[in-house]
Amino acid sequence: MSQAAAARVFAVGAIAFDLDGTLLDTIHDLAGAVNALLDELGHPPLPKSDVRDMIGKGMPNLVRRAVARATGVSPEAIQDAEVAAALTRYQSHYGARLGRDTLPFPGMREGLDRLRSMGFPLAVITNKATRFVRPHLEHAGIAGYFTQVIGGDDLPTRKPDPAQLLHVAAGFGLAPAQLLMVGDSINDVMAARAAGCPVLVLPYGYNEGEPVQNLEADGIVPSLLAVADRVRLVPPTLQ
Repeated sequence: MSQAAAARVFAVGAIAFDLDGTLLDTIHDLAGAVNALLDELGHPPLPKSDVRDMIGKGMPNLVRRAVARATGVSPEAIQDAEVAAALTRYQSHYGARLGRDTLPFPGMREGLDRLRSMGFPLAVITNKATRFVRPHLEHAGIAGYFTQVIGGDDLPTRKPDPAQLLHVAAGFGLAPAQLLMVGDSINDVMAARAAGCPVLVLPYGYNEGEPVQNLEADGIVPSLLAVADRVRLVPPTLQ
């Protein structure tokens, strides 16, 4: 990434954030629920590092990959009916521990405060099952920052498809190029690219085990607080 790209300031009308790995460090709750499910199914637990690399494409994908890893088969070998049954159990375990061990990333709240003080409308766009999204935000005490919250079940498709980003941009009355996506994974970058939105990534999240430096993002920021140095607010121009 060039120095010019690293210093670029984005003229945008709103900012959208991923949830897991961007706003909140949820790996402890996610891994705990995965291992509770595996124990119930009679399988050995997985280390958190393994679960961390499975996060990003929604709960059905996480469950499929976790059961496959624990049983030593490929994810494709797990039948859809088996995934559906395991998903119901997983969601029960996850709901029971929701937010118990979740932590905010450093600079998260300060970054949201600064961006809100600058006048930016804020949104959350996540592949997490919708029923868990607002409770997570409320438990963390940050639900009030966000005008729009789009979960993984709210639209027919989820990231890396661009539909969620296009929906949020339209809800703010913005052209896609005026919505900045801030995330931590290839799903965020691919969705932003397909939607025509600029995208910044954070280096500490869950990018399926791959370094974010390999992503074709518009920049890498060390924390949410640093996002404020990369944006200026402009009026909406819906196209």
